[in-house]
Amino acid sequence: MRRRAVLAAAAGSLAAAATVPEGRASAAARTVGPVLDHRVERTYDGTSGTDLSSRVAAVRGLSTGTVLATCRTTSRNLAMTLFSASNPAEPSSEIVLGLAAGALQFVVRDKGVVKVNRLTRTMYDDGAWHTFAVTVSGDGTVFHADGRPVLTLPSAHFFSAVSGLASVNVGRNVDSTHPGGEWFYTGGIRRVAVYDRVLTEAELRAESVRVDLADFGTISGILNSDTPANWVITGDSITHGALWTNGWRSYAEHFQERVRWELGKPKNSDFVIDTGVSGSTTNDLVAAFSQRVTAFSPRVVSVMLGTNDVATSGIGQAAYRANLVRLVAAVRALPGGVVPMLQTPNPVDLARWPNRTALGDYADTMRGVAQEQGVVLIDHHAHWLASNGGSVPTGLLGDGLHPDQRGHLFVSHKMIEDLRIFDPGSRVCSLTIP
Repeated sequence: MRRRAVLAAAAGSLAAAATVPEGRASAAARTVGPVLDHRVERTYDGTSGTDLSSRVAAVRGLSTGTVLATCRTTSRNLAMTLFSASNPAEPSSEIVLGLAAGALQFVVRDKGVVKVNRLTRTMYDDGAWHTFAVTVSGDGTVFHADGRPVLTLPSAHFFSAVSGLASVNVGRNVDSTHPGGEWFYTGGIRRVAVYDRVLTEAELRAESVRVDLADFGTISGILNSDTPANWVITGDSITHGALWTNGWRSYAEHFQERVRWELGKPKNSDFVIDTGVSGSTTNDLVAAFSQRVTAFSPRVVSVMLGTNDVATSGIGQAAYRANLVRLVAAVRALPGGVVPMLQTPNPVDLARWPNRTALGDYADTMRGVAQEQGVVLIDHHAHWLASNGGSVPTGLLGDGLHPDQRGHLFVSHKMIEDLRIFDPGSRVCSLTIP
């Protein structure tokens, strides 16, 4: 099921789209730098916060602007505050940027009335440093992760939407029913800042400790959006899931279950279409691109090919590379800003399949194309080897080449993790196959 908002007192729905007046400072008088900037790196243990209430005047009354935080998690709590401004004399009166079970969350409530309470479907509880920002303007609210926009809302509520702001905190929220704090953070917070203006995309990238590929940000936005999207997953017999899954789901089917069911409505209106064809090469996909890709009006197109290319006369590494570049260009040329994604094939048992000896070189070619073209890459070939001390994990293969049911689950988990929708509490992500 779709994760519910976890702040216990938060109830109601997203506010309707609204246009709000400018914040305290006029456009001409707005500062270039932040009006509040706390740059003290600290590791929080889930029991304490940093009180910045003496600086509440800097943010009180802002109706537009940016709130930003750089952090990393060390646990997966249901509710963790990065930055909060609240009315400590009232219950449920605050503006909070935080994480909820790994998802980025932004909440605005005034005396129990929910004005905004939204979480991303993408998750960031991986222990890595991330920079998050929420920008609010008269046009709406935009969530940003690692320098890329990942969720847009029509509502536009900021500090001015909460009456009586008097408490500002890092790592916790304070209200009348929790004077000592609640929603404590566990992990490192390096910086929090508030601007009285909406930072540009270039400025947000400059403020980020890491910057995601533009395509990765677009895929995150598709996952977080409530607009239905078609996903085309194409390749050869491995993608097809033919025979060797032994009646279990293929990796494309596991991914479909994660997106269409577990991410909740309305993502169940997304369609994941598997057009993998047994024996297929990049030559074949180039020739049948209209049938296997264009026909389904996709928003994202995943390509996993190479296992047959390496054993096919006439498709050397140069031709394989040229085909991948051509396929990426063909995907990008589709209407609607379609996003390509490349997935390296799994390694194979070369003792049984000696004609695939160069498969690692073809995987390396795909890595090079992904880097040159700015394409999201799911590197199964490297992941399989790294998981088994550099050797091919033959126990994940049905015939030494095709992943069996366990191999397909392994592929799907890597795909789900890399796209930041891995939830250990989900059935797909926690599934094991004996």
